[in-house]
Amino acid sequence: MKTFSAKAQEIDRKWHVIDAEGKILGQVAVAAARLLRGKHKPIFTSHIDSGDFVVIINADKVVLSGKKEQQKEYVSHSGYVGGKKVASVADVRANKPERLVEMAVKGMIPHNRLGRQIIKKLKVYTGAEHPHEAQNPVAFEVA
Repeated sequence: MKTFSAKAQEIDRKWHVIDAEGKILGQVAVAAARLLRGKHKPIFTSHIDSGDFVVIINADKVVLSGKKEQQKEYVSHSGYVGGKKVASVADVRANKPERLVEMAVKGMIPHNRLGRQIIKKLKVYTGAEHPHEAQNPVAFEVA
């Protein structure tokens, strides 16, 4: 018996749409990361980008569970002295609400060259409209 390894040319990519309205951020991010990575496919190979494209709509209406809406902070550092920046969920939601979903999904994929290739297949939009109707995306329901 031989071990199966998917080839990059053999991958059949589909498009999925996830409606995040009223859904918990973590559950939306888990579903999107799983589809982007390709773990739902029987031909999944860990070192090959075998995932699908994911479009997330209504990202501004995503919900955080517990007290995360008031307590969670996003911290970044420029590398310079005094370069620490702290943003609350309310700040991020006011400026760029799609960044909440993008950061959550990005944290769930590999942090290497493969992950940078995978994250390019994620498209996040704040409204219910998106410009990817020509690809015939399939609605994906988050549990």
